[in-house]
Amino acid sequence: MHRSLRDLLLASAVAVATAATGAAWLLTASPASAAVSLSDVVPVPVSAQPAAGVTYTLPSNAAIQTSAGATDAGNYLAGILRPSTGYALPVSTTTGTPTSGIALLLSGADPSVGAEGYQLDVTAAAVTLRAQTAAGLFHGVQTLRQLLPATVEARTVQSGPWTVAGGRIVDYPRYAYRGAMLDVSRHFFAPDVVKRYIDEIAQYKINTLHLHLSDDQGWRIVIDAWPQLTTVGGSTQVGGGAGGYYTKAQYSDLVSYAASRQITIVPEIDMPGHTNAALASYAQLNCNNTAPPLYTGTSVGFSSLCVSKEVTYTFVQQVLNELAAITPGPYLHIGGDEASSTPAADYTAFMNRVQPFVGAAGKTVVGWHQIGQANHTANRVAQYWGTSTSDADLSAAVSKGDKILLSPANKAYLDMKYTNSTPLGLTWAGLIEVQTAYNWDPGAYLSGVPASAILGVEAPLWTETITTLADIEFMAFPRLPALAELAWSPQSARNWDTFKVRLGAQGPRWTVQGINYYSSPQVPWGTQQTRSAYTQIQAESCNAQSGTQTETTTDTGGGQNVGYITPGDTLAYDLDFGAASPASVTTRLASGASSGTIQYRLDSTTGPIIASVPVTSTGGWQTWTTNTTNLTGAATGVHRLYLTFTGTAGADFVNLNWLQFNGGGLPNAYGVRQVESFSSQFGTQTETTTDTGGGQNVGYITPGDWLGYANVDFGTPTAASVTTRLASGASSGTIQYRLDSTTGPIIASVPVTSTGGWQVWTTNTTNLTGAATGVHTVFLTFTGTAGADFVNLNWFQFNR
Repeated sequence: MHRSLRDLLLASAVAVATAATGAAWLLTASPASAAVSLSDVVPVPVSAQPAAGVTYTLPSNAAIQTSAGATDAGNYLAGILRPSTGYALPVSTTTGTPTSGIALLLSGADPSVGAEGYQLDVTAAAVTLRAQTAAGLFHGVQTLRQLLPATVEARTVQSGPWTVAGGRIVDYPRYAYRGAMLDVSRHFFAPDVVKRYIDEIAQYKINTLHLHLSDDQGWRIVIDAWPQLTTVGGSTQVGGGAGGYYTKAQYSDLVSYAASRQITIVPEIDMPGHTNAALASYAQLNCNNTAPPLYTGTSVGFSSLCVSKEVTYTFVQQVLNELAAITPGPYLHIGGDEASSTPAADYTAFMNRVQPFVGAAGKTVVGWHQIGQANHTANRVAQYWGTSTSDADLSAAVSKGDKILLSPANKAYLDMKYTNSTPLGLTWAGLIEVQTAYNWDPGAYLSGVPASAILGVEAPLWTETITTLADIEFMAFPRLPALAELAWSPQSARNWDTFKVRLGAQGPRWTVQGINYYSSPQVPWGTQQTRSAYTQIQAESCNAQSGTQTETTTDTGGGQNVGYITPGDTLAYDLDFGAASPASVTTRLASGASSGTIQYRLDSTTGPIIASVPVTSTGGWQTWTTNTTNLTGAATGVHRLYLTFTGTAGADFVNLNWLQFNGGGLPNAYGVRQVESFSSQFGTQTETTTDTGGGQNVGYITPGDWLGYANVDFGTPTAASVTTRLASGASSGTIQYRLDSTTGPIIASVPVTSTGGWQVWTTNTTNLTGAATGVHTVFLTFTGTAGADFVNLNWFQFNR
């Protein structure tokens, strides 16, 4: 169904210029004089030395040259830059040091950069990135992309210029392990969603993705020796949804994709608790030989493998061996937390028995900090998730020689709510606003734990309340970049007051990338372009989108379309509603399906619903209709508006063309004004005809005539344009829009050209050449050649 609909929409595509796409709404690229400071990136570099007055501007004929072994990094960088710049940017290898363009070299870096650091030199002639490893070059590329304007992240051609501030950065990480964790067990996420998250976290020099592959609610990886783990245990998730799992090929593809972003996958099979999905799949894993029902709730601590049965250890060893065989990274995570149903002695015996399986498979044990109760194994890592700065199990782990991975739940858990009003997340570990996530020092956080024992920091995202990519993004951004800076940057370089400004500057970049983030009031977000909610907004001019595509078709509705929209997809627009909430919203759409809704939500994909537009069949995917729906909630001021789509996956689809809010208490300049409703008139006549434009017409208007409209309220901010509906058999003349008198300031001058007849109507939208705020009398004055130029008017409307 998905494929056939996509093909249907694409079959009607008409080629149009790339410049006509909605990407024109993206932020204008920063001029060279406003190049991003070398120290303004996230995470903040170890050392940034600007070169005063020096900038590098990427020319259209630039090339990317790499040393042998650096081609992948060069191609990755080219893949970022080509869509937005429109430049060819050929990638080639070199044995020397290029003097122009961009060079990625595996030689000559400052020795301090180590295995993952880099040195970036920017002169007026060239950008040279040096490192000792491919990982170092990749991390340097992340810094370089942040030094370019935010629109470099766009997937369509932008205007530039593409300018980088001059100087040198020498940078390397504080910790070797900089991680994120995604729980795919409570809710399953398809490979494409995981890949998207990998791309997003890689930008902030995260180098490890921990996948929580098993839990009470679902088992997510195929194990050949135990196939029912996925066919049964993987068949559901929290809330009773369909669940899902990764085949070995899909998992291996994720591992390879992550490796291409210099990220290591750490798989977790949680045991002996959090095992109901396995217990429901195989009765023999239970002490009573009875499989429990599948579980779709969120409580914890009720399940346990049967520690006394030998089959349990056969099961564990076979699972770990198969997983190790498809995991090239050094770690296997064996969980060990919240095993409340396993007696303490049994827990220790179980962990002592299974830990050697990991070593025998050639991997290193990682476990939650309760694993400190068991014997130490070589290089073991204990992951701390507590909410205090000390813990008996943690102390035991440290005393036995464990390295500590820090994920304190009240600082690093991305599934905690930001505030009590946040629509997603939990609160058991506390509320975690951005400053809370940022303001702690991993090296000095735990009492009795030396800084030398800290391996790194990981930001877990548990998914009890998380169901979509947009949800993942909303909870991770902006907190994950904050935690990434803790893991990368030296403590001496970190400061909340400077960080929040640097973080705020990431907002426009995320907008261009379509990342759904929480606009924390603690952060001064970078300027974003907003549009008036009261002008027609082309659907493809979205600031962010998920799961949808922009069609290259056009039609009489204007603009392009956003098609192949299915339940769970989202579109986002930054809009200004002004001081008074609109009364309704008009949506132009086409659909061959007969159900589903378009929800208009404020500030997030789960924010307040202000309108719910039903989708009914219009007769086809290019058969358009307009639907005007009264608002069920209020909206004033500036908001990010999300269109979220609900219905039955695989059955409900919609094609969108445009949307527009309609004023309730909107200042009256922004409503349609029928021209016959004048307050003064000279030399014209009111026609008694009506037409599809609504109202009557004012006709036989000739140069020297004028119409006046009293008490036109523009409010604030000023209008941006005026739309005039007119008809004319003449080919010249102008309509001047003047304030307060027939000789007052001109705010717009609308050309009159022949429309083909006095009842052949067209609309003309003209940008204002002067500003208008507050209340005015607006005069329409007509100029041209007397006796030759005439016009017939139907209505006009100012647009914000």
